[in-house]
Amino acid sequence: MEGVVSQGPLFIACLVFLMGIVIVIHELGHYLAGRMFGVATESFAIGFGPTMAELRDKRGTRWRLNWIPLGGFVAFVSKHALEEEGAQAGAPLGAAFDDVGPLKKIVISIAGPLANFVLAAFIFGLSVGVHGVVVEPVRVASTLPDMPAERAGLIAGDRIVEVDGKPVQNVSDVTVAILLSPNAALELLVDRGGIRQLIAVTPVEVVRPNEVGQMIAQSTIGIGIAPPDTSERLRYGPAESAVAGVQRTGVAIEQTVTMLGSIVTGKMSFHALSGPVGVGDVSRRIVNTVMDRPEIPLMDRLDRLFWVLLSLCAAISVGVGFFNLLPLPLLDGGRVVFHAYEALIGSKMPSQIEALALRVGVLVLVAMVIVITWGDILETGVFGRGSS
Repeated sequence: MEGVVSQGPLFIACLVFLMGIVIVIHELGHYLAGRMFGVATESFAIGFGPTMAELRDKRGTRWRLNWIPLGGFVAFVSKHALEEEGAQAGAPLGAAFDDVGPLKKIVISIAGPLANFVLAAFIFGLSVGVHGVVVEPVRVASTLPDMPAERAGLIAGDRIVEVDGKPVQNVSDVTVAILLSPNAALELLVDRGGIRQLIAVTPVEVVRPNEVGQMIAQSTIGIGIAPPDTSERLRYGPAESAVAGVQRTGVAIEQTVTMLGSIVTGKMSFHALSGPVGVGDVSRRIVNTVMDRPEIPLMDRLDRLFWVLLSLCAAISVGVGFFNLLPLPLLDGGRVVFHAYEALIGSKMPSQIEALALRVGVLVLVAMVIVITWGDILETGVFGRGSS
């Protein structure tokens, strides 16, 4: 059985799952919004490339499964195409996308990112409902010499109670806050022998292995965390889990905004962003880390792998949703800007301006893809920077 579940095919399956479900849900959001407003849809495709299988529904929409199983797309019918195909049998039914009002177009454009946030909230809520939330004290075990924690006055035995006024439930709360605050002061409320005091500490960026073994620039304050002496797992009912899922999605969006702000202000490296190559490398390392534990039963490893990758899927979904809301042409946020102009002015943006914006947008996106992909390649260790 274990020989069948080899890491190579398993890694490929995980990558297809991660990227596929996030993009398909995104496009499904666009489709459902368009359907709600009666927009004719030419096709909804899962994957790219030549068609493997196809089914046409009663509204004339082609539901396609393509050979390259990464992502997907939805194609609404333009006014010109609808005029040409309108009289033909099996032609898509509904209004042309061009004929829909600008406010409805805005809703259709936003529906894709919104679907990503809904997916993330569902996954987070499902994880909380199944596993609960671990609450355990976070104590400092040691401080590294001449690092921010030591210079700020943290000592072994300090229990971190709050970070910037937010209560600490477990070590993840502290770790994430530090990672998102390079060269920006954090205010820690610590309990030292029953006496609480505030300590200001400013994380610094250093190149070090992350939790999956990639060598990347990360912020740190230079502390070791002691194993928890107590641990409690809070259990939630369905309604509470759903609320927790929405809250975690909100926190993830807030963290994304914080990270982008740090990148724009130069406090965090641009390589903190990841693209498909980075997602593939992280999923590969997760598969290797989880499956390279022969002392653990295979089914237990597969169960853990499923939940870890599902959490990663939620994080990717938040990232994809937020990225598509950026006001860049070719992205949903850019389309929202064009449609908002039409709603405010009463006419579409002049074609020359729109064409110029699209050209600039393409250049910006291509530059971002090149920089992000290059950073992802470096982190894979191909040129000796990362580790396997």
